[in-house]
Amino acid sequence: MLLQIHPDNPEPRKIRMVVECLNDGGVIIYPTDTVYGLGCDIYKTASVERICQIKGIQPEKSNFSIVCYNFSHLSDFTKHIDTPIFRVMRRAMPGPFTFILPANGKVPKLFKGRKRTVGVRIPDNNICRQIVKELDHPIMSTSIHDEDKIKDYTTDPEIIYDKYKNLVDIVIDGGFGHNKPSTIVDCSDGSLTITRQGLGKLEEYM
Repeated sequence: MLLQIHPDNPEPRKIRMVVECLNDGGVIIYPTDTVYGLGCDIYKTASVERICQIKGIQPEKSNFSIVCYNFSHLSDFTKHIDTPIFRVMRRAMPGPFTFILPANGKVPKLFKGRKRTVGVRIPDNNICRQIVKELDHPIMSTSIHDEDKIKDYTTDPEIIYDKYKNLVDIVIDGGFGHNKPSTIVDCSDGSLTITRQGLGKLEEYM
């Protein structure tokens, strides 16, 4: 299903439709403040495995992130965050960043794999944040890549739908996405280290 949702004022009925799909173990493609993401409920093991099959990767070797609604969601799945790092995160999110943090025991084992860290996002996008808010816990996130030699990410949701309509349950059309991913910032050792420069400029929040 290709489901159009207003990017500024997401329709509650459509948000509930997406959440019902996630609760039933569905896999969705949804907009963020960077590229479109492929995701599911982090507690649905079969759905996480299904996304791994779509991407052709092993769960324990994945680098999935979790999309949170706010910082209370984030604190549910991470260990204590040092105050200087937390201040930067508060200024930078919601925004186009993925912060790698030490994971606590609440992160599902299949999702975390052998790693002791978890990537967390609070995107500046009303659609995905309203989905997470209605679901009442984070969703798993991994970027939709393109095989095109020139561009890495497909920005048109209709093209994404044509490619993935037989692999996922819902593709959300929230308008054109960006062609740059989030900036990944590794905070797992107590410092801020950019491991992938994407759309977000961390120096603006230091």
